[in-house]
Amino acid sequence: MIKKKDDYAFVLDYLPYGYPLEGKMNPIVQAVGENHLSLLELVPSKGASFVLDEKVYIGPDKRDKIYFIKGRLPQEKLTETAKIQLQKLIEKVVAEQEKKYVDFFNTAQAINTRLHRLELLPGLGKKHTKGIVEARTEKPFESFEDIKERVKGIPDPKKAVERRLWEEIMENPRQRIFI
Repeated sequence: MIKKKDDYAFVLDYLPYGYPLEGKMNPIVQAVGENHLSLLELVPSKGASFVLDEKVYIGPDKRDKIYFIKGRLPQEKLTETAKIQLQKLIEKVVAEQEKKYVDFFNTAQAINTRLHRLELLPGLGKKHTKGIVEARTEKPFESFEDIKERVKGIPDPKKAVERRLWEEIMENPRQRIFI
């Protein structure tokens, strides 16, 4: 399996004096990859400064603000500021890529005889999944609003996708849908 890498990342937090409890005073940037949403620890170039939600280049060519990618950022090291920024970023990504996530509702299949991929979304059980599958056979969904209107009693599909992305980033579930 080839690991795909992001060329850009969004700054979740900038710690100019490093982690407070580690004793080392090396600056660190907590970031999330633009496409694959992987949590990353980045070492900034000397003299660089950052603002939250800034898009920085981390690709293979010459980088202006990032000296090197230290590696994956463990969830437990994520600062509170970074968690808030991550939540905002997830909301932004889902809103900007609504078509991609609505297509998931239109094409998701059963994993096995007892579990459907839609059931991996928080708040969606067998009853909602059955409603979604029936509604999409009549006509594919066009938006999150369309899903809410055509499937009675369903929790907000946009929020369900956002919560699932958060779970996949922060809790490392056994089965992944989006990441």
